[in-house]
Amino acid sequence: MQSLAYFIFAFIFGSFLEYWVHRLMHVSPWFGSKITAHYGHHRSNTTKGFWGDFLDFSLVALLVLPAFFISISIGIIVFSGTLSFAAFASYAHQIQHYTPGKCFWMNMPIHYVHHQHNQWDSNFGLAIDWWDRLFGTYQPVVSDGTWIDNSSGKRDNA
Repeated sequence: MQSLAYFIFAFIFGSFLEYWVHRLMHVSPWFGSKITAHYGHHRSNTTKGFWGDFLDFSLVALLVLPAFFISISIGIIVFSGTLSFAAFASYAHQIQHYTPGKCFWMNMPIHYVHHQHNQWDSNFGLAIDWWDRLFGTYQPVVSDGTWIDNSSGKRDNA
């Protein structure tokens, strides 16, 4: 049971790290264009495919490597939980770029809206919107007063 708790914590912590790394890419031109190719990603509005994105998102898991100093088993569990979130984020990234209506677990496909409306200061989550809501960067209504309905991927009134 304790192992499951560590895994769930690491999955959630992975989402927290992803949110802040993505936000940093938008706040720091140096980080967003020199260290990562994120600005190019916004210009092309494409993905690297599931595996390409997974490899990029997995780099965040390196930040939890100190868990191995606690114990090998905790390190493996925490690293696995963080990698699992990277896989989920890669899947969410794919569908939000190509079929946003399939993002059924959120009211609005947050990353799709982030790209479609060139939101450099909001909606940083890839797979979940919790951190955007918590840190005040969630923007549910776009400039023309509509948002994206999660069931169809079509625009709907707010």
